Amino acid sequence: MIAIPAIDLREGACVQLVGGSYDAERVRVNDPLDALKKWRALGFKTFHVVDLDAALGKGSNQEAISRLLSHEPGLTFTVGGGVRDTARVEAVLASGASFVVVGTRAIEDTAWLSEVASRFPGKVVVAADVKGREVVTRGWTAGSARDIAAVLAALEPLPLGGLLVTAVHKEGQMGGVDLPLMQEVVRGSRHRIYASGGVTTLEDLRALADAGAHGAVIGMALYTGKLDAASVAREFA
Repeated sequence: MIAIPAIDLREGACVQLVGGSYDAERVRVNDPLDALKKWRALGFKTFHVVDLDAALGKGSNQEAISRLLSHEPGLTFTVGGGVRDTARVEAVLASGASFVVVGTRAIEDTAWLSEVASRFPGKVVVAADVKGREVVTRGWTAGSARDIAAVLAALEPLPLGGLLVTAVHKEGQMGGVDLPLMQEVVRGSRHRIYASGGVTTLEDLRALADAGAHGAVIGMALYTGKLDAASVAREFA
């Protein structure tokens, strides 16, 4: 399993939000490239970039994303946030992203998802944001009334690059992961599973690895120093 630092973008800066709430920003790094350089220096090679403003229809961090993706050849980037049409999928991949993350429209419009997944096989990662068991959309502001198991079944036949499953109820709170959820998702899907939400300790990472997760996205615990980034990099980068 690989550990993946999150680089969440808001107003051109790299931030960490508690529970995904815009009113609960806890960490801010004014230049996202500083965050990338810090994690890179420790040995991390894969990064998860999210345009929070685009996800909520509040603007774009495209300039910051371009700077991150062009910084050093050979790194792996998953990029998402507000990707809701085919042209944007194409643009993200053309800009140098290894994978493009689609959430809201992928969950709400299976026909469209099937079309883009077929056009870019192995490059589209679906973000399934789970609160309790319900998959939520639109920057975690809207419920889909769909259980995670039903969503997994619908995604099973598609040629995806993976699923990014975020336990929204654990996000940014540094209280540990929802291990039963992640175990269920790994068992219930043939796709690569990237786990997110609540990663706080090396034990959390080891448990996710034992569960069969392909990757784990880490945010708050890295940025606050609660989790020793050098130790994580040694074991999971």
